[in-house]
Amino acid sequence: MTDDRPRESCQVVVIGGGQAGLSVGYALARLGISFVILEAEPRIGDSWRNRWDSLHLFTPAKYDGLLGWPFPAPAFSFPTKDDMGDYLEAYAKRFDLPVRTGTRVTRVSRDGAGYIVDTGARLFQAGHVVVAMATFQAPRVPEFASMLDPAIFQLHSRDYRNPKQLRDGGVLIAGAGNSGAEIAMEMARSSRQAWLAGRHPGHVPFRVESGLSRVVLPLLFRVVFHRILTVDTPMGRRARPNALSRGGPLIRVKPADLDAAGVQRAPRVTGVRDGKPLLADGRVLDVANVIWCTGFHPGFSWIDLPAPINGADGEPVHERGIVPGEPGFYFVGLHFLYAFSSTMIHGVGRDAERVAGVIATRLNTTGKVVSQGSPALAAS
Repeated sequence: MTDDRPRESCQVVVIGGGQAGLSVGYALARLGISFVILEAEPRIGDSWRNRWDSLHLFTPAKYDGLLGWPFPAPAFSFPTKDDMGDYLEAYAKRFDLPVRTGTRVTRVSRDGAGYIVDTGARLFQAGHVVVAMATFQAPRVPEFASMLDPAIFQLHSRDYRNPKQLRDGGVLIAGAGNSGAEIAMEMARSSRQAWLAGRHPGHVPFRVESGLSRVVLPLLFRVVFHRILTVDTPMGRRARPNALSRGGPLIRVKPADLDAAGVQRAPRVTGVRDGKPLLADGRVLDVANVIWCTGFHPGFSWIDLPAPINGADGEPVHERGIVPGEPGFYFVGLHFLYAFSSTMIHGVGRDAERVAGVIATRLNTTGKVVSQGSPALAAS
């Protein structure tokens, strides 16, 4: 049966219009490669705007800019999530990046030597596809969550906005990483009894808002996270499995802050007893709400290619973003793609430039014509 849907052709399709996708777009345009960026949300930056209301970035503005344009705010201020969303939208406009918003990809498949990107209403045909998304796509909630008493209100951190969503009564925050700790503090500020359950991931031993951070953060972000903790160093290779499975240390919230706020610490949630959450130490918590800060599945089931995409750990298989066995398929934006900084705003640009360079080399090798880049980029 003939598929009569509209079809477009370009050299590269970039899937995702967040910081990773826009960084890839900037790098491709600098090389004069034709591309389109497909973004599922109605507006560029909505992936940030749709997070909880009080969220501020964990990194100061000095480290929140993308390739070619520093973040327009005082260097050691901490932008809100809406500030970041607006910056991304302005970035795409500033460099005239071809982003199609409201365009969700439902399937990517091989088409001879190239690929078909299916968005439902339209097909895109390209020789190269870059999945520019983190592995934070599908909320991960334990199976036993369905066994909790229906009177207990549950939601994942992805859907949490503010305490007004919750029912009166205590709150269990399951997952003690940065999101869990920040939300637990917000619960305490709203005069709710809060339990934070899970393994303590460690914490940065200084205040990121302090004067000391102006000395320490450059060393931490530019040297340790960006150059030492990489797949090319023994220290980085040892750190990578833990970083992928457990995440990073607490950035803003300290254990002393949780204690002072009255947040109760608890071991991880292991199951359900009598309709209530059961902790690893045998305690049962009588709470009215559970917020699952338990991470995400990669959410790449829509990638339908001959080569295996996900490894045994569920993470995409790649070599610094280059997928073996698929000579036109790439990832950018994954956690620890090359370095600990790969999923951080200040680190994604290096990975984007490398993948764009590989694409340019392959296009030149195959003798394809490279189009002219954006005038805005040429002048930047």
